[in-house]
Amino acid sequence: MEQNDTLLQSTVFVRWKGEMVMLEKVRKISMAPYVSGGLLIINILIFLWCTFGGELLYNVGELSPQKFFEKKEYYRLIFSMFLHEDIGHLVNNMLLLFGLGAMIEKELGHITFAVAYFVTGIGGNLGSLIFKIYCGQWNVGSIGASGAVFGLIGVLLALAFFSGLELPNVTPARMILVVGYSVYSGMDNPGIDNAAHVSGLVAGILFGALLCVKIRMKNRDNNVHIGGYHED
Repeated sequence: MEQNDTLLQSTVFVRWKGEMVMLEKVRKISMAPYVSGGLLIINILIFLWCTFGGELLYNVGELSPQKFFEKKEYYRLIFSMFLHEDIGHLVNNMLLLFGLGAMIEKELGHITFAVAYFVTGIGGNLGSLIFKIYCGQWNVGSIGASGAVFGLIGVLLALAFFSGLELPNVTPARMILVVGYSVYSGMDNPGIDNAAHVSGLVAGILFGALLCVKIRMKNRDNNVHIGGYHED
């Protein structure tokens, strides 16, 4: 009888352990940076198309005040985010996109990360348009994912400073270094759209701050529920 009980317990334990291993595998798969990887692939494919297909996509997607306001081609706010001038432009943006994206997507989830990417990218492009109008650059166009990439930096800065989450690999000092180097690189190159960079960064900080408020409110509610539980 004892031998049968021992065998049953061993069988149950093995099944339980197998289920835990399976759940851990599912959890790791679900946390993979699908959105970041997808954006990376799309940008590379579009760059290859532009490289071998001529100027068509650049003409269709380049963002300028004249094309946005006069021609009312509003889709350029997003389309321009997937165009890059040369291989160096593409590689720099994609390295930052996947490196930052993998961290943020793991913390916030796939949907929230995707929203953050496009919202901050659009914010960067809007800032670029406003700056071009201010400078009288009505027909000057711009392309690139830099506004969205700087937006991700802003989101990560907000999470590092204000969220209260434990981010062992994301320290404020490292983030300030990344921002400082990125801004310096942009200032050192006259062809870079720094208005999009700065606007994207600001949009990212604001978006990240809203996320931090949501995270802190959720944690506070959880603590209230846990602390308020009692038995009569």
